[in-house]
Order: sequence, then C-alpha cells, then structure tokens
Amino acid sequence: MKKQDKLLAQKIYLILGSLFITSLVVSNLIFQKFFYWHPFEINIFGERLFELSVGILPYPITFLITDLISEIYGKKRANAIVTVGIFASIFSILIIYVANLVPAIDASPVNDALFTTVFGSTVIAVFASMLSYLFAQYVDIHIYHFWKQLTKGKMLWLRNNFSTFFSQFLDTFTIILLLCLSNVLMWDQFLGLLISGFIFKVVIAIIDTPFLYLGVYLFRKRFNLKINEEINID
Repeated sequence: MKKQDKLLAQKIYLILGSLFITSLVVSNLIFQKFFYWHPFEINIFGERLFELSVGILPYPITFLITDLISEIYGKKRANAIVTVGIFASIFSILIIYVANLVPAIDASPVNDALFTTVFGSTVIAVFASMLSYLFAQYVDIHIYHFWKQLTKGKMLWLRNNFSTFFSQFLDTFTIILLLCLSNVLMWDQFLGLLISGFIFKVVIAIIDTPFLYLGVYLFRKRFNLKINEEINID
C-alpha cells in the first residue's frame, strides 16, 4: 500500500474510533430518559412493549462501526477500539464522580439534587454497561470473524446480522440484569425492557446492513481491496 493511502486509512480509522467512543459514552450519559417506540399499544408479560431508554439510540452505531472495522482493518484493530472504549467509559465515570462531589453555588442553574438525580446513577449504569458491552463486543467480533473465515469473506449480510443479533441479546440481557440487581431499574421492568431492547436492536441491525455494504464497497473501491482482504495500518 502506498504511503498516502496508508495515512488516509489511518485517519479514517481514527474517525471511526471517535464516532464509536462518542456513541458509547453518550449512551451511558443519557440512559435515564425513556420513550415509547411504537404506534400501537402492545403488552407482553403484563408490561407495555417498546418502552426504551434513549441510551439505546446511539448504541447500535457501535456495533456497526466494529463490524466495519472488523471487515476492513481486521480483528486486532476492532478489539483495540473496544479496549479504548472501556478506558473512555472509566474516564467518564471519574469525571462524573468528581463533578457530583463538588457543591453547587446558590445561583447555579442546576443544583446538587437535580445533578445527582440526572447523573447520580450514571456511575452504576456505566459500570453495568461496561461489563455487558465488553462481553458483547468481544463476542460480536469473534463471531463476525468466525463467519468471515467460514464464508471466505463472502455473505457479508450473514456475519453482520448473526454476530450482531447474538451479541446484542447478550448485551441487553446483561445490562438490564445488572441495573435491576443494583436497583437502578425495577424487576417488573426486566422482561419488557429485555424484549423491547432486543427487538429494537434487531430492527436497527437489519436497517444498518445496507450502510455496512456501502461502507465496505467504498473502502474496497478506494483502496483496491479484494474480497476478504484487509488493510494493514501498522
């Protein structure tokens, strides 16, 4: 690969990494707001289906990005992004913890009580999210490359969706379980949030498949990559 192409590939990798980390950290910060995603009233196990945290909105982006990085840059680079995401989450916990300790002045638009209400559970949420995220992302990357090797780089839709479906279920189950165990969420919300979250992520995974195809197509065209060929930016 030419030096100019290698530098461009490195820049794109950094941009993708930045989008990944931003999506991850923001999803942890905004998770306490919930919304209802469905035009019809559906109940299952006594709970209204599709009541979702807004934190779920940017989260599927992380799986799309790791799949794209896995396809183009390889398993090692995808795992590196996941590891960096863990450190970013830990750093965000420290910042929130310190900010929560500092007392607000009387004239502060946001007082201590309001700040604690909004961000007080963030430390627990980020910790729970990190555990589920770490497990799910590494599983996603492992399954993705298993199918990539098995199909010899073909059938992109298969490895993208199969790896995401399985890893997203693990992620959704783990984080909701941990939040219920830590009393951030109530146990009667467990099944509704689990089913709602998983179905939503499955729908998003199906929707983002064309975008993955587009991204892979653009990379292969720009860098003259063959099927199953990866970019080495070391």
